[in-house]
Amino acid sequence: MKVQDEINFKRISEAINYIQANFKKQPSLEEIAEKVNLSPFHFQRLFSEWAGTTPKKFLQYISIGYAKKLLKENQTLFNTALETGLSGTGRLHDLFVNIEGMTPGEYKSGGENLKINYSFAPSPFGNLIIASTQKGICHIAFCNDEASAFQNLQKLFPSANYSQIMDSDQQNALIIFNHDWSKLNQIKLHIKGTDFQLKVWETLLKIPIGKLSTYGLIAEKIQNTRASRAVGTAIGDNPVAFLIPCHRVIQSSGALGGYHWGTERKSAIIGWEAAKTEGNT
Repeated sequence: MKVQDEINFKRISEAINYIQANFKKQPSLEEIAEKVNLSPFHFQRLFSEWAGTTPKKFLQYISIGYAKKLLKENQTLFNTALETGLSGTGRLHDLFVNIEGMTPGEYKSGGENLKINYSFAPSPFGNLIIASTQKGICHIAFCNDEASAFQNLQKLFPSANYSQIMDSDQQNALIIFNHDWSKLNQIKLHIKGTDFQLKVWETLLKIPIGKLSTYGLIAEKIQNTRASRAVGTAIGDNPVAFLIPCHRVIQSSGALGGYHWGTERKSAIIGWEAAKTEGNT
């Protein structure tokens, strides 16, 4: 990410964090702009370019009331999916990634004989490390330091062979950040996890873009209503940021809850998706 892009991202992140903390006061454009040391005009333009909507409208998306409204809508969609046995998954347009879990042998060996390509790329929410095997994307994470990010990848697959190459699978996956969701069904994942984790991650993929769910609803969907805490742990272990949308899961109270890559980034992604999906309706 370019230096100016990093500065802009930090400013917008600070603004979003301020909006989230002060939404009950309905802060004005001037007040928010002052917090990030920009003129109202410059801030309005920068925010609109980055988020695809105005600060005033973004404030509505981030508010707890709007989060609850989305959650209520999502529950209706969720119940519909349950009643149909998810036979009509095409209607839930975010069911796009085919999960192909690693074999027990691959899991146990730590990726021995696996060839993994990895690269670093910018996104609207910070730099990413993205990695893939011959079968699909195996890892995406937001990162501030490339060396540490690569070390974390190696911990997941300590016996794999690595090449710093951006392949076509990675390029196709990154298109989603350009607001192009038309080819989501062509993206494949090759990830390792327990049966429980894979079930949770697959369920996350059924949360439509621009909608939210809760830990309890995810537990209900996997037919284990007492597993909310275990569901939270599995969500926290998600190896593929953004594509497996763990950011769309919040607490039943409407609070955002935790996020492996920071709640500030989580709120930014939720608002960004809400703005983009509204623009496509």
